[in-house]
Amino acid sequence: MLPEGENLNSCFTCGACSSGCPASGLSGMDPRKFVRMISLGLDEEIMTNDWVWMCTICNRCVHVCPMKIDIPQLVFAVRSQWPKEKRPKGIVDNCVRALKNNTCSGMGISVEDWKFIVEDVVDEVRQTQQGFEELKVPMDKKNARFFLNQNSSMPLTEPLEMAPLWKILHLAEADWTYGSQGWAAENFGFLLADDGAWEKIIRKKAGVVERLGCKVLLNTECGHDFFAVRQGLEKFNISQTFEVKSIVEYYADWIRQGRLKVSSDWNQDLKIKFTLQDPCQLVRNSYGDFIAEELRFVVKEAVGEENFIDMVPSRSNNYCCGGGGGAILSDFKEERLSYGKIKLEQILETEAAYCITPCNTCHSQILDLSHYYQAGFKTLHLWTILCLSMGVLGKNERKYLGDDLALVGLK
Repeated sequence: MLPEGENLNSCFTCGACSSGCPASGLSGMDPRKFVRMISLGLDEEIMTNDWVWMCTICNRCVHVCPMKIDIPQLVFAVRSQWPKEKRPKGIVDNCVRALKNNTCSGMGISVEDWKFIVEDVVDEVRQTQQGFEELKVPMDKKNARFFLNQNSSMPLTEPLEMAPLWKILHLAEADWTYGSQGWAAENFGFLLADDGAWEKIIRKKAGVVERLGCKVLLNTECGHDFFAVRQGLEKFNISQTFEVKSIVEYYADWIRQGRLKVSSDWNQDLKIKFTLQDPCQLVRNSYGDFIAEELRFVVKEAVGEENFIDMVPSRSNNYCCGGGGGAILSDFKEERLSYGKIKLEQILETEAAYCITPCNTCHSQILDLSHYYQAGFKTLHLWTILCLSMGVLGKNERKYLGDDLALVGLK
């Protein structure tokens, strides 16, 4: 079961992994203990401990390990052998739904429902928001540069939250399209460590992008799907002619090019403070600190450099929020919220009123943390603060704003 090239004898039990892991202590387990138990052949004990579903596969243990032992890959190997009937029902059900439909949606959104939701929301924006009367949301456009994905919880539970993203693409004059198929930004086969399901979902998505002739599969605010697609294309030897990129790269480029007229003038007098969550799968596990710096550039342009407060530690060394790796869908809510205490303390130390979360999972988990611990801070999608800073955030797109921002920019 060991991943290729792994040698557990390299571990000298220094404890760096455990000391830097927020999951340490959950279910009586920690990363160092996990590695030693595998080394000692305690298979039965490992295969009956739910800790492998509480681990968020965030890779911070590898980041701090002097021997670079890939503990998340060991967790992945154990998950793959877990009895199917005992796997977290929330992840399993989403995976089953994703495999059954051509949209790859874990929420089970069909092609017809997806088209209806998009058309309904874009019609409302055109009719109610000045300057966006000609807003276009392309579907299955051939040879568009960007094929855009979307976490499917958004159209199902809060469809109006998609509109700010469309406005950004419209203002940047981006050449983009949704697909009627393969658009869902999640991969529950990856989270289950089910290679067959993971590969099937990746092949379906890649096939749609190829048929449309798009140059870039553009990932929006979903960390694990970004990692799962990039890793899966390589792992399963899936040939493709498109690149896989994060939209954060383009936000930064479009601001520098003047295509997005982002300004922090609105916050000069208000001086509302913001902090930023670095998504593990986007930063530490994919781009590295480059994308973390791009994120900071974008946020500072939108809120003002003097109004941005970084967490400590941050960037590639940042702590996971506790919702990743499928934890947000598991049955271990109490453990997930306990895991998130370190993140909660990080945010509170900044004294920021808002935490910007450029990942849907981070957004949901940090929102839960704030509510559960009555912390008082708000969480925002990145596209929300960008549209606010450009004065184009609609009245119905302010769900996550507090009273201090509720009326900013409204005409």
